[in-house]
Amino acid sequence: MSDKPAAPQPPAVQLQIEIDPATANGAFINMAMVNHTDTEFTLDLIYLQPQAPRAVVRARAITTPKHIKRLLHALQENIAKYEARFGAIDLGDAPSFPAPPFN
Repeated sequence: MSDKPAAPQPPAVQLQIEIDPATANGAFINMAMVNHTDTEFTLDLIYLQPQAPRAVVRARAITTPKHIKRLLHALQENIAKYEARFGAIDLGDAPSFPAPPFN
């Protein structure tokens, strides 16, 4: 056992998050594309209108591998809570986002 006193813990910081009205409205997406390099992940959130030959990227997030893994864990946790309350989410015949109709 050490005779050294424990290091004092820094005080908890209360984060205040601001959101502008346009961002607060959100954007409907029905497709996503994920790309990565060794240092970052890019997540494009896309709206693909049915029967249309074009898709529009409505938001892009660029983040680190550590942050994307934290996001993955947060999504898994929230999906588990959702399904516990409302039942399993049925993916039907499409287990992932559809492939984009363009090359």
